[in-house]
Amino acid sequence: MAGNDWINSYLEAILDSGPGIVADKASLLLRERGRFSPTRYFVEEVITGFDETDLYKSWVRAAATRGPQERNTRLENMCWRIWNLARKKKQIESEEVQRMSKRRLERERGRREATADMSEDLSEGEKGDTVSDLSAHGGSTKNRMPRISSIDAIEAWASQQKDKKLYIVLISIHGLIRGENMELGRDSDTGGQVKYVVELARALGSMPGVYRVDLLTRQILAPDVDWTYGEPTEMLTSRSFDGFAHEMGESSGAYIVRIPFGPRDKYIPKELLWPHIQEFVDGALSHIMQMSKVLGEQIGGGQPVWPVAIHGHYADAGDSAALLSGALNVPMLFTGHSLGRDKLEQLLRQGRQTREEINATYKIMRRIEAEELSLDSSDIVITSTRQEIEEQWQLYNGFDVMLERKLRARIKRGVSCHGRFMPRMCVIPPGMEFHHIVAHDGDTDGDVDGNEDNPASPDPPIWSEIMRFFSNPRKPMILALARPDPKKNLITLVKAFGECRPLRELANLTLIMGNREVIDEMSGTNAVVLTSILKMIDKYDLYGQVAYPKHHKQSDVPDIYRLAAKTKGVFINPAFIEPFGLTLIEAAAYGLPIVATKNGGPVDIHRVLDNGLLVDPHDQNAIADALLKLVADKNLWAQCRQNGLKNIHLFSWPEHCKNYLSRIASCKPRHPQWQRSHAFGNSEPESPGDSWRDIKDISLNLKLSIDGERAIENATLDNIVDSEESSAERNTKLEETLMKASKGLVRSVNKVGSVDKTEENINSSKLPMLRRRQHIFVIAVDDDTDTDLIKTIKQIFDATSEERMSGSVGYVLSSALTISEVHSIIISGGIPATDFDAFICNSGSELYYPSSNSDDMLSSSELPYELDADYHSQIEYRWGGDGLRKTLIRWAGSIVNTNGDGEEKVVTEDEQRSAAYCYAFLVKDPALVPSVKELRKFMRIQALRCNVIYSHDGTKLHVIPVLASRSQALRYLYIRWEIELSNMVVFVGENGDTDYEGLLGGVHKTIILTGKSGNTPPNQLQANKSHSLENVAFDGPNIIRTDANFSSNDIKSALNHLGI
Repeated sequence: MAGNDWINSYLEAILDSGPGIVADKASLLLRERGRFSPTRYFVEEVITGFDETDLYKSWVRAAATRGPQERNTRLENMCWRIWNLARKKKQIESEEVQRMSKRRLERERGRREATADMSEDLSEGEKGDTVSDLSAHGGSTKNRMPRISSIDAIEAWASQQKDKKLYIVLISIHGLIRGENMELGRDSDTGGQVKYVVELARALGSMPGVYRVDLLTRQILAPDVDWTYGEPTEMLTSRSFDGFAHEMGESSGAYIVRIPFGPRDKYIPKELLWPHIQEFVDGALSHIMQMSKVLGEQIGGGQPVWPVAIHGHYADAGDSAALLSGALNVPMLFTGHSLGRDKLEQLLRQGRQTREEINATYKIMRRIEAEELSLDSSDIVITSTRQEIEEQWQLYNGFDVMLERKLRARIKRGVSCHGRFMPRMCVIPPGMEFHHIVAHDGDTDGDVDGNEDNPASPDPPIWSEIMRFFSNPRKPMILALARPDPKKNLITLVKAFGECRPLRELANLTLIMGNREVIDEMSGTNAVVLTSILKMIDKYDLYGQVAYPKHHKQSDVPDIYRLAAKTKGVFINPAFIEPFGLTLIEAAAYGLPIVATKNGGPVDIHRVLDNGLLVDPHDQNAIADALLKLVADKNLWAQCRQNGLKNIHLFSWPEHCKNYLSRIASCKPRHPQWQRSHAFGNSEPESPGDSWRDIKDISLNLKLSIDGERAIENATLDNIVDSEESSAERNTKLEETLMKASKGLVRSVNKVGSVDKTEENINSSKLPMLRRRQHIFVIAVDDDTDTDLIKTIKQIFDATSEERMSGSVGYVLSSALTISEVHSIIISGGIPATDFDAFICNSGSELYYPSSNSDDMLSSSELPYELDADYHSQIEYRWGGDGLRKTLIRWAGSIVNTNGDGEEKVVTEDEQRSAAYCYAFLVKDPALVPSVKELRKFMRIQALRCNVIYSHDGTKLHVIPVLASRSQALRYLYIRWEIELSNMVVFVGENGDTDYEGLLGGVHKTIILTGKSGNTPPNQLQANKSHSLENVAFDGPNIIRTDANFSSNDIKSALNHLGI
């Protein structure tokens, strides 16, 4: 096939099949959705397969032969356009190579810096396991759940678990999810993931020790989908496993819980769900809170039963699970299913779209950031294969196999990791149902085409449908079960079969390639592959040796496996790369030996089952040799069959769930630390006893000095603890640190002098009032001047003066300021601190409540605020402490501005504004510092997990715990004081700090004060955002804007519009 002639023949085919191409680029997406364009397909093939030089020569040749005919003119135009597309493809590839090279250098530098900080030389013992073992098991095998194969062992394990009553939350928010009659394949969002999460929930709900499983998804009331997707709750029928007796209770079992969020009457694809994630999180949080109380009454002795883990599936659910995990302070698990960076790499390699075009179509950058956040937040990441760890997760800034090995080894030896964390990667293959499968061991050489001895059990109809293709149906059957997709590599399989005469003489080939009516009506790529296969059957004269039935039902698939096993056949999966390979497990369950690709999940399956051979999918001779070896060697065939049947239980749902639960058990338990008093909610407002019960158990007796904030930070930094310490040890050290800082600055309850005085102090606190408010108004306007902030506060106060006087409304001030700065501003404006119920400070890393007890102050310089130490226990997860601070200081020293007078530091540490959970820096020139994404990327590469926020026109930088933010602080107030999020109103400007977008979504109401945008240029603000504002639902019913130059009356009108 000479290049020019081949290309010209393609171009002639384009002209024959349809109109000339337009300027739009070729798109695989169009073909996948059924709108096949032969023109686009041929162009893609030319661009992918041929060199630019040949394309240019074709163009010159067409131009030289140009005549008056329209056909030659169109041929010239097509050559020119194809040539330009090919040049653009090459340009995209070159840019991506440069990007990958830069990223590789960044990772190597980050790894070196992290290793340098962990200055101990690695001993042999610290080198740890091999990468694969470490990734799979995450540490020592000492506490690993043993494999269970005997009935006695299963009963013993079940007996050990029966006293546990676990509550597990699974999240999968896109697609159509229901327990029965799943519409798999209805669209690209309703596929294997839907089936997996439903079966996982069902299987977990049947395990001993698990009381309740909730699978949270989206409630859909759209007219174009079935009404069942709008049902708020659906109970999943339980499956009883041998040896497991499940204890039932009033609310026990597995349920699909549908949370309303996003457009109520529209089913939308997953790419359009991102603006509504915050709304889902708030709805899910409300459900979990209610369910925890219900379970507390049933099995918790009156105390809430918190989820033992929250498990997110796919990037959107991972983002949601991270926020829920942070708000509830419970462990998080994550399964990616399909990873954004891997998809981006594949699309870029195709060269048909730029990074920007890919992002516009798939919202790929938002998806990748959600996956990075999931790595930051997860205790465990569950994968199906090691390949997913070593080749896909390795693409992420937040995971590095080599650094993970070093950190895991240090944890084993009890050596400090200097604030660095990696999630534990665990390989747990998906489970399957095997209870209905019976592998027959009878003689298969006889009655294949009939069952005359047992007329009561006629052969399944699909058998005759397949057998009619064969001239000799008694030969062993080579079975392939895959749709006709180029990635499945069926063409190579047919070619290997056709060119190997010994194999053709010994066996038949059966291709189950989905269902079809007319080939011309199939999607583009599928039609091309199927047509190629039919041509190859004709080329090699394989009639009577290859079966390719047009139709089969899902219920026919087990019978197809049985037929192949009955003929002593072989199952083959020759895909170029197979992420997992569920069909290989299904085939093994029916006693079929396998031949499979050596790329991806089949490697792990083969390692466990040892029931076949692995091959290079690009080597047709290797494929033919492997098939021939298994078909010809009866002893090898029998041994592979026996191995598969013996080990198949390792892929059962009970085995999957036991491994899953053992991983959860290895997580350090986390949950809200305070002790609740539910009786308080029904008490009278003036009840002193209830006030005492409500807050006696929390450390809110700290009176902070203006000069003492830095002292607390220094004391805390000296006592940063490693991630592997227990929660109790961390809390103890925190309390000791705060007590050290309190000498001369903070008065504790014990120093007041009497119990009566103590009760008087606590009863005078405004904390109980938080629960009595009908609405909470959160002022989160990021004004650049103190005067503007005071003016905004007074306008909001004036607009709500009647509610303010009645006490039905409370106020929370939320900002990047320190508590001392807040105090100075409100006092200078003549606003008492007691006009507010709470203060969210330091960008959401600290929470204070006002104290009205001025008699208890030690001096005139003391601040009348009480620090919520419980909030710190909520946000301290994966806080890097002093190790993070040292890295930040080193980074700040590297940002310099070179001018005529030498180098000037752009970023300097702000020690006065820093605190225990907030490292503050001053920025002299915001244009010279990296964006939020770049700085978080720098930290992630070194295994440091944090949230980064620019404020005050970008002149101030705050680094706080990864799951701390102003929006998360509001969720904490809901959990701690049961203030309904739907009763909160958040006031923001048109722009703000770089955490601005987090304040806009959710079930709370939002009023955007038009004109309040600070002095930050919009383009610079957008560049620094954590997420693009495109991912915010500004048109939602809970968001309203005031007019420009608004007044108090405009604010009142906005509140009335929101129904308040």
